[in-house]
Amino acid sequence: MKVIIPTAGSGTRLRPHTFASPKALLHVAGRPVLDYLLEPLLQIPDLSEVIIIVGDKGEQIREYVERYYDLPTTFLWQNERRGLGHAISLARARDNGEPVLILLGDKIFEPGYQKIFKNSHTVIGVKSVKNPQACGIVETDGAFITRLIEKPEKPPTNLVIEGVYYIQNSELLFRCLDEIIDKDIRTQNEYQLTDGLQLMLEYGERMKVEFVNSLHCGTPDQLLDANRSILQKRASRIRRFPNSVIIPPVFIGEGAVIEGAIIGPFASIGSGARVVNAIIKDAIIHPNAEIQNVLISRSLIGPNARVHGSFRQFNIGSSSQIDL
Repeated sequence: MKVIIPTAGSGTRLRPHTFASPKALLHVAGRPVLDYLLEPLLQIPDLSEVIIIVGDKGEQIREYVERYYDLPTTFLWQNERRGLGHAISLARARDNGEPVLILLGDKIFEPGYQKIFKNSHTVIGVKSVKNPQACGIVETDGAFITRLIEKPEKPPTNLVIEGVYYIQNSELLFRCLDEIIDKDIRTQNEYQLTDGLQLMLEYGERMKVEFVNSLHCGTPDQLLDANRSILQKRASRIRRFPNSVIIPPVFIGEGAVIEGAIIGPFASIGSGARVVNAIIKDAIIHPNAEIQNVLISRSLIGPNARVHGSFRQFNIGSSSQIDL
């Protein structure tokens, strides 16, 4: 089996963090998003190749994977952002007829999605949501898919594509992606994977749905929500720090310095970070950042960033209000 992970998106909704780093290397609960995709692959016995589609800052991803993972990995550059269908089509030269597992690089898939590649059919991971307008939509007859639509204005169902795909007929996949590109079939001015999959259906490919859960990591709020979700399910390793209070669940990386601080709940402090006289909750502090004399909540602080504040003195009478 081959695995394709597209990571070439520019991450505009995560700026300014993605000015310096690809979004797949931003941290959630103390680890890059990419770790949550790659680590489960180490347990797949018949894995022949991991193909990572990269773009701007792709060398950072390549260096990270080659440093920390012993996987048969190929890196392909998407130099033009022409949509997810175009990104996946770049792997056509690597196709040898094996089944293909596609995992979107800005999502963390919660345990259990591995069941989909034990299926004899092509399978698309789905989830029911309240507001499906901005998603790829699936229509079904029982467990089998009858139609796929990319971001319709009026979704006919609330069943959305969750970003994990197991393709049995890889040759047909790449042929259909080539066809939508050759015929310039676009949705929202991009070549969409969903349109290629719909063409596969029209050529007779049988596809099933499998319900999966994923944590989206495409915006600051989504990263923070994913951080909360993972920390809630993980036992915190509580260490003592001078004059500090740790309120789980938290993650505190190796070499972090915590002095006179309150950390948590739902705080991730990266390796080598320094937090002094501060309160940090519901936040992600990346490695080697420095936080001093501030209260930080619902925030992302990038690697090597410095946030310094000051404490204030007030003499406030009754029925007064101050907003800072």
